[in-house]
Amino acid sequence: MSSAVQDKVHHHFSAYPLRHYPKGQILVFADESPECIFYIVKGRVRKYDVSYRGDEVIINVFQPPAFFPASWAINKTPNRFFYKTETEVDLHVVPTEDARAFLMEHPDVAFDLLSRVYHGLEGMYGRMVHLMSGTAKSRLLYELIIECRRFGTPQAGGKCLLKTNEIDLASRSGLSRETINREMRKIKTAGLVDVTKNGIVVNDLKQLVKILGKEV
Repeated sequence: MSSAVQDKVHHHFSAYPLRHYPKGQILVFADESPECIFYIVKGRVRKYDVSYRGDEVIINVFQPPAFFPASWAINKTPNRFFYKTETEVDLHVVPTEDARAFLMEHPDVAFDLLSRVYHGLEGMYGRMVHLMSGTAKSRLLYELIIECRRFGTPQAGGKCLLKTNEIDLASRSGLSRETINREMRKIKTAGLVDVTKNGIVVNDLKQLVKILGKEV
């Protein structure tokens, strides 16, 4: 989101009530029609489904300055997913019709939203390719790369810190936690990642991308 668009969105949506939610709070249930749109200013919110085994399957993760669910605001697409806070979250609650009117009145904001939707779809298409034809290793590497690019914190020596764990990686990749654990041991032995008390450290993102290219 460009700074001009971000300022416009923040100025408009910050006029609505600000609410604080703890980690693990479900904001919207599957098959529930949201009564509002959420504009997130702090923290992260995951969009997920639940598999037949009862496991969470993460579809997307929202962080500032995102607003969601946009599909409901624009065309009232029936909601099939859960939205839950990954961390403590601060967000503004905006009536759906107000959010829709805002998008219609500001084509630059709508275009920016469309641009980000297509960017996100490219990531989902890549995940689909690895789900359908990749190995467990390539699926894990893909998730680590996407996590670095979206949420990673740069560290000294070109390393990247991920505030995630094996359970979340399993939810994102569609692999079992046992499989993730086995594949993580392999890439840790190869020196590609380290697991610390603060999270997972990717030691060389370019090397992960290079290895993934060979896996495809």
